[in-house]
Amino acid sequence: MLPITLTIAGAAALLNLWLSARVSRLRFRHKVSIGDGGNDLVATRMRAHANFTEYTPLFLILLALIELARGSQTWLWAVAIVFILGRLAHAFGMDRPAPNPLRIGGMLATYLPLLALAGYALTLPYLDRGGTETGVTFAQVSEA
Repeated sequence: MLPITLTIAGAAALLNLWLSARVSRLRFRHKVSIGDGGNDLVATRMRAHANFTEYTPLFLILLALIELARGSQTWLWAVAIVFILGRLAHAFGMDRPAPNPLRIGGMLATYLPLLALAGYALTLPYLDRGGTETGVTFAQVSEA
């Protein structure tokens, strides 16, 4: 079981539904069926939702793989919570004229956790575990 990934995936699904509902309410209010109808707020909220869907899958994949590889639980919780809070801040920041602290903070709280997970994913297989340089013993390699 991957408790961190499952929890954050559940939170991300709820956040995705909320972002979608924000777009849907505006579409209904402004009678926009397809696209943004030339409405800047509809376009902005669509971008906030799209931006979320662009970054979240890769984040969840990295989170799950690192959790499976027995990455630090405390560190993964912290990174995951920062990511979700950052995605919330970004959504609210997109409603305000740029640049603004919510949007900038939300972007940083997206990029930095992704960068941290990427770095961890690139190094975790090679960390010294049990006296071997790569974490894999010679016996395991010769069995493959």
